[in-house]
Amino acid sequence: MFEQSSVSDPHLAYLSISMPLLSQGDLPSYGISRYTTEMIKGISSDVVEIVEPAKAGYQLTLRLNFAKIPRNKDPVKIITDISAVQATILSSQLKEMLRKVNYDDTHQGMHKPIKLVYHPREPFYVSRQELMDVGISEKWAKAPPCSWSPIPPPELRGEPFEDLSTNGGFVTFDIAPHHIKGKRLDKIVWNLLNFYAYVKYHVKVLQKPNLEEDEPTKMVQGMLPAYKWEN
Repeated sequence: MFEQSSVSDPHLAYLSISMPLLSQGDLPSYGISRYTTEMIKGISSDVVEIVEPAKAGYQLTLRLNFAKIPRNKDPVKIITDISAVQATILSSQLKEMLRKVNYDDTHQGMHKPIKLVYHPREPFYVSRQELMDVGISEKWAKAPPCSWSPIPPPELRGEPFEDLSTNGGFVTFDIAPHHIKGKRLDKIVWNLLNFYAYVKYHVKVLQKPNLEEDEPTKMVQGMLPAYKWEN
């Protein structure tokens, strides 16, 4: 994300947002979705304007005119909506990826993980896998199977070392087509994007001054059954 202020007008600012291109093999890369565009326009047409073309190297550039924030509207809400644009873009991209999990495509390179960054230094990876039989129990029909490992899964071999350095281990969710049918897709995406925050919050709450070295690992393992995938 890049922010640039106007020298001639202190009330003007330009906000450029860059997200990873989600292209892998023959998969198309997803730009700014129509939903995201409409969401931006709905914030306040006088305050927020989409600049075309976007700044070089970025997917989206916004022109912000803070002098035109309506007096009858909550300025904090408008700024909060603006700050949510990046999350909305990532959410739209992730939805498009998950919609394609039932595509039978085995081209070379299709299984290479795609790195997504929702928060700085907190990446997660999406990797397409061949469909496996995980059972048809009522438990797995509602929630994706979840596993924990102290070491990176094989799919992440070759990824940057800094992304694989953690004292809490690695959590993997196996998402099948029936997990993302209808309204379930929104819930799944929300849970995936907020799982790291969920873990971090509970580790902070439960943390003690004399925390042992392996205690964060035990905490993460203990949280997995409690994470809610269904309302």
